[in-house]
Formats: sequence, structure tokens, C-alpha cells
Amino acid sequence: MCGFIGCFDLSSGGKPIEEGLREELRAQVLEMSKKIRHRGPDWSGVYTGSNAILSHERLSIVDPLSGKQPLVSDDEKIILAANGEIYNHKEIRASFEGSYKFRTGSDCEVIIPLYKKYRESGDFAAMVEELSGIFAFALYDSERDCYLIGRDQIGVIPLYQGWDKAGRYYVASELKALEGSCQTIEEFPNGHYLFSKGGTVAKPQQWYHRAWESYDSVKSAARATDALGEVINPSVIEKVKNGLEAAVKAQLMSDVPYGVLLSGGLDSSIIAAVTQKYSKKRIETDSKEAAWWPRLHSFAVGLEGSPDLIAAQKAADYIGTVHHEVHFTIQEALDALPDVIYHIETYDITTVRASTPMYLLARVIKSMGIKMVLSGEGSDELFGGYLYFHKAPNAQEFHEELVRKMSKLHLYDCLRANKSLMAWGVEGRVPFLDKDFIDIAMGLNPSDKMNIKLADGKQRIEKWILRKAFEDLLPESICWRQKEQFSDGVGYNWIDTLKKMTEEKVSDAEFARRENRFPVNPPKTKEEYYYREIYSRLFPSDSAARCVPHEAGVACSTAKALEWDAAWKNMDEPSGRAIAGVHDKAY
Repeated sequence: MCGFIGCFDLSSGGKPIEEGLREELRAQVLEMSKKIRHRGPDWSGVYTGSNAILSHERLSIVDPLSGKQPLVSDDEKIILAANGEIYNHKEIRASFEGSYKFRTGSDCEVIIPLYKKYRESGDFAAMVEELSGIFAFALYDSERDCYLIGRDQIGVIPLYQGWDKAGRYYVASELKALEGSCQTIEEFPNGHYLFSKGGTVAKPQQWYHRAWESYDSVKSAARATDALGEVINPSVIEKVKNGLEAAVKAQLMSDVPYGVLLSGGLDSSIIAAVTQKYSKKRIETDSKEAAWWPRLHSFAVGLEGSPDLIAAQKAADYIGTVHHEVHFTIQEALDALPDVIYHIETYDITTVRASTPMYLLARVIKSMGIKMVLSGEGSDELFGGYLYFHKAPNAQEFHEELVRKMSKLHLYDCLRANKSLMAWGVEGRVPFLDKDFIDIAMGLNPSDKMNIKLADGKQRIEKWILRKAFEDLLPESICWRQKEQFSDGVGYNWIDTLKKMTEEKVSDAEFARRENRFPVNPPKTKEEYYYREIYSRLFPSDSAARCVPHEAGVACSTAKALEWDAAWKNMDEPSGRAIAGVHDKAY
């Protein structure tokens, strides 16, 4: 995981940028790159070409000694800056044996021979589809004076694009690098690539398409249970278990110490338990030698006595990790809010609430020498884990809401997990969002995921099929623990204090003028107004404001799901406690 800046000017029709301007742009790009050095504190590199400049800030996870970037091809004509991890790089390397001479052990270098393979056909969708991982990259072909930009399927890795007043095109790992230099800034869409040659004005093209986006493609999938929830096809459950274990194992490739985030909820506990299963051997050598760091460390954060801390300790004791419990105070969290918003680059209420404790936790993790952690993000979007899914009226509505949630992950959970951790140079990996496992989980019959009424009249617990798949690896109290959203689980007083504090800090008069103060995405609550004030000081442009999502919801739902319950019509509260009658401690 790293950070990069790319500056491209192909408008001259093949003529090199004038030398004086090129040096000026190079200095500017280096200044922009300094703003994201927290993403890559281990090494800085820059490439200056005739019509392109690439700057890279490296966090060394794989091949720390020789994998510095930008990477250069064996013929020195192709330059690559990449951020992320390519989990199937060994298989791709093997396929180019004898036809390409790799210069490093970096997993990202495989993007270069893949580009060579597909550049004649121009089928870059097929090229990017070959990559299994989390990534964003900028590739410049100096011989043909063209560039290729790409981003992973879900948008686990952030990427932004911008244009300066002269029309030059930029890409950057974080928005802050472009703010002040670009007139227009946009998020580069996840699951897309962009190819430009000869000064053409190119638009991102979608490479990630899946049949499961349509309800018709999954409604007839094999069932694991009957109408009353009894297991009739255990092979479906086994498929879920095997698929996730394969994803976790693939993502354990690392040449540096790693750990797991363990909140004590179902998702993080599953990831921790499966990681422990494979942690004794080195994945890079196909488990033929002992791991370099054989003891797995887990990390939990919360207010003293919070629900997550109590549950996390139970899970850690059962799984056998070396567990670290990190406490924070309300005041520490409040003091950190400006820094948190600077790093996560959003004023979305849900994201700010959850990012703050994660940001504080990441600092402790980094202080212990851990550079990579595995996390449980993505499970709720795959299996309908949020408590509002209990109100889904039918299987089609349930599935279509999952598809909507998956399409927005890059705006919320993925953004939070990546930027909160990378603020301190810690890489986060998300096995639930492995490309192959997504296909398994989203291809399940939606009826198996729904919270149906059982024979005893009770409603089936959320993510039942996932709990069933891993009940042998977890203590019962953890496996069947009710969903607790992260910003709730760290301690209910955290959210309650934020709401009270912002109610006092933002006057009624200020809030009444919110549409004049913030014509782009006017805040809907005083809490959002407070975060927006901080954000606007850090990122004053309207372009930056438009990069933040802005829609109503309840307990992390999309706006569309508000139609499921008449009581939600006028609600806008992301806490899971907003779902009365489902959450054990509902408002």
C-alpha cells in the first residue's frame, strides 16, 4: 500500500513539454506528493518523462529491499506507479517466464507485462480482470506516449483525478494532493480504467461487470435452507467457508509483521480465526517454512468497558491471539477530529464517527512495528448484516439493496478503513472483498440471507449463513452476537457525546443559514454541519465538497431502503440503535 501522483500532458501531439515547464511541473508534483507521504513513509521516488511525471511514496510490505517505485519495465520504456496488493502475482509471474525479465520482487510489477500483452488489442478490461487484489495504478508508455489508469473492483484503494487550469490531467491517491493545484477534482470510479493516447480526451471505462448485479441471475441459485430455515444443502455453506478461507490465505503474503483488527464482532472474529489457522507458516513459500513472525497479534479499540472490548477479549482468548486492548477517552477523540477529517477527506457522519477510534488505534498499531492488518469490512454488504435488513419486504428488495450497498462501499467503509489506517502508514486488507469471494457471496440465493420468520416465530439472526459456516472456529457468544456497528460498539457514549456537543457548538441561526453557507450538499443535521466546517477549512473548493456522498439513511441504509418502514420516512441516523425492535438497546 502506498501513495502516488501522476501528471500527464499529451496535448502537444507528441512534442515533449518544454524543459523549463517540465522542471516547474516536477517541483509542483513533488510538493503534491509530500501531502500523502504518510501513505508511504518508507521510500520516495519520481520519474520525469517528456510528457509525464510520476511520483511515488512507498510503504514496503512485499519485497522491501528492491520494490521501490516508480517501477520501470525490462526495456525501460514503461513506467508504473501503483498502490495496493496483487495477490495472484506469483501465478501471473509464472505465465510470463521466458518472455519478460522481472526487475523486482514487487507484486505490482506484474501489471507491466500484462499491459504489454494487451496493448495491441486494447482490451484493457481483460487485462485488469486478470488482477486479483486491491489496487490503483498509473502506467505511462514512453515509447507510444500514452497512459493507462486503473482501480480495483470495489474501490478499496482510493484514487482521485483532476485537471489544472492548463487542462493537464492528474491522478492521486488522496484528494488533498490535488486540492489547490487542480481546478476540478473527482473521484476516479472504482472498477474502471482509463486509456489515453495522442492527446485524446478519454473517459473511464468500466471493466468490472458481474451477473449477480441482476436479481434474476441469483433468484434460482441453489438453496442452503428450506422455508423454515432448516439446512437442506450443507454444500452451499461449505462453499462460503472454503471461499473465505482461500481469500484470507491469499492475503497473508507479507515480508513485514502483520496483525488483525478484532472488534469482537462476527466479521473481524472470523477473519482473526482463519488468519490464526494459517499464521504459523509462510504463505509466500507455499507453507514450506515457518512464518517469520509466528505469533498473531490482534487489536481492539474502545472506551473503557465498551461492548467491543469485552467481546474482543473473549474472541482473542478463544482464538489464541496476542491481544492488545487500546482505550481512548472522549476528549482524546474530540481533539483528534480535525486530523481525522483531514486524513479521511469526508464530512459524512457515519464515516467520521467510526474513523476516529480507528485512527487512534492505527497509531498504536504502527508504534508496535505492525505494518499490515486484516479487517472484516465488506461482510455486511455481502450478507445483509446491518440491522435495517430485518425490515426488507422480500428477497428481491433485499438483494437489490445489497447491490446498492456494494456499489457505495468505496464512499464509506473502504474509505474509512484505508485512510484511517494509512494516516499512520498501516495497510489494511479486506478478505471479504476478495474478487472471487464476492462472486460466491453475491451469487447466493438471497432467500438464504434474509432474516426470515422461523418455526418458533422468532426472526432469523442477520448473516446466519456466515455464522453457520464458521461456528466451529468461534465461541458461541461471539458467533451468535448481534450486529453492532463499529461506531456503536466502541462505546455508546462516543456517539451520544458527539450529538450533544455539536448541538451546542452549532447555533440555531448558523444552522438556519446552512444552504447559504454550504450551497453544495447543505448539511442535514448540526453534527454534519460541525464536520463540514472543519472539512471546508481543509478542502475549500466546491469540487472537494462534491466528492463526499450525501444521502439520507437509517442505520447505514441507502436512501432507497427508507421505503421499507414508514417510521423511517423522516429519519436520518446511521447508528444501529436507530432500529427499534431489532437492536437490543434501541433508542
